[in-house]
Amino acid sequence: MIDAEEDVKSRLNRETARIDWEELQRFYARGVVVAVNPGLDLIEVATHFFKDDKQAVELLMSEGAVFQPDDEQARDWFERKVSHWAIVLAPWVLVQEIL
Repeated sequence: MIDAEEDVKSRLNRETARIDWEELQRFYARGVVVAVNPGLDLIEVATHFFKDDKQAVELLMSEGAVFQPDDEQARDWFERKVSHWAIVLAPWVLVQEIL
């Protein structure tokens, strides 16, 4: 089990890329962007999504640690020309602001 989880994390890590908010706007418009607070491990959160761990995802969302950005957040990222780490876990695109 541990090897399988490490394989998942390695795969997700390899599929993570840096992307500017301008390129992510079309995904935001479709409502598929999920933001991960910078203090969290993006790969760990992505693993929860990948494994369809609803309990863990719901907990993170209820805490506000993972959220769907609103228009105000999107505007802020656009105006500041923010870059993100992103990973696609269809239908979602998980993003984490690079500080």
